[in-house]
Amino acid sequence: MSGANDSPAVAGGPRALLRAEGLVTWGAATFAFSLTGAPWWVYAALFFVPDVSFLAYLAGARAGAIAYNALHSHIGPAVLAAAGFALGMEEVLAVAAIWVAHIGFDRALGYGLKYASGFGDTHLGPVGRKAVAS
Repeated sequence: MSGANDSPAVAGGPRALLRAEGLVTWGAATFAFSLTGAPWWVYAALFFVPDVSFLAYLAGARAGAIAYNALHSHIGPAVLAAAGFALGMEEVLAVAAIWVAHIGFDRALGYGLKYASGFGDTHLGPVGRKAVAS
């Protein structure tokens, strides 16, 4: 079978649902951050920190995808939040909430987890120049 459905990316209604889920995640994590009592300048200062993973693309698409996915998966912030709860550290919970908010924001914009074939190839469909070309 060949054609438009060969892409490993989700499409149609499920893609829209996953993007909406990202928007809800962003909002819920931002609300959770507000409950930690941390100052909002911390949210602003740390919100885009996971995007330092872009630098790994200088070493190639495979390295870039691994680094991006490591910092844009919910595994890291879930472990961090568990540690924050276990240790009773609101500051750690605040960082975990910011991290989850960033992931939700990216997913709402259509930036999904990356494939090693290139930055524009994501589980939510093509982004950037690849999206324009398709």
